Amino acid sequence: MWRMLGTDRSTEMVIFTGTEDVWVTDFEKESWIPEGVDPVNTRYDHMFIDGRRMLIAQIQDVEVPTLGVLSGSGGHTELALCCDLAIAADDITILDPHMLVGNVPGDGIHSCFLQLMPYRQAVWYLMTGDKMTAAQALQFGLVSEIVPRERLMDRAYEIADLLMAQNRFTRRLATQVMRRGWKQRIVDDLDMTFGTECFGMYCDSHEHSNMQSMNDYIGIKPNYKGAIDLPENVDRAAVAKRAHEAN
Repeated sequence: MWRMLGTDRSTEMVIFTGTEDVWVTDFEKESWIPEGVDPVNTRYDHMFIDGRRMLIAQIQDVEVPTLGVLSGSGGHTELALCCDLAIAADDITILDPHMLVGNVPGDGIHSCFLQLMPYRQAVWYLMTGDKMTAAQALQFGLVSEIVPRERLMDRAYEIADLLMAQNRFTRRLATQVMRRGWKQRIVDDLDMTFGTECFGMYCDSHEHSNMQSMNDYIGIKPNYKGAIDLPENVDRAAVAKRAHEAN
């Protein structure tokens, strides 16, 4: 997606957000079934390659300003927080759940926390999986504003209008100046840390299709539109058994 937007010369700004009041709290379990059969290729192709390229493209391949609008509670908030600007709804709860499910936090959220937050706070939330309120996200520098939910997208478009009123070339070039720190952060550590997370999954493995939901932990009940659970014809006991044996 980011690479497509980056090559479209008619795109002048990107607002990245979610739907309703949930961010990332579950995996679509069926899509991760191949991990149990062929973990090496699945994790290499769909974690190490796809996961890295997603963030690399967001930071490196887009010339225009990006605004992350963190609209819901959950994890993997780097999808919004790695944007050039970021705001959040005032009623959300966010976290990094990696350590809670036995994984190394190395696939991008660590870059985000360490880039934006004071070091001690970043380490605390990465190592403990502790929950963070919207007010704390503002306090620690993850977002520049928290906004009442009913005004969230209105405020996003106000910010977009402010930037779009500027000269096109100045706006685009200034974006690249602002993004230099992000580019260096991604070059310095994403490959190594993503590889470390993948290696950690072999040392203390939890298949994605058997990972716990974060919904109960953060106290939300998403209104999912599609199915996220395993299909009825999948041997759930075998999935659980593989996860148990890996530990």
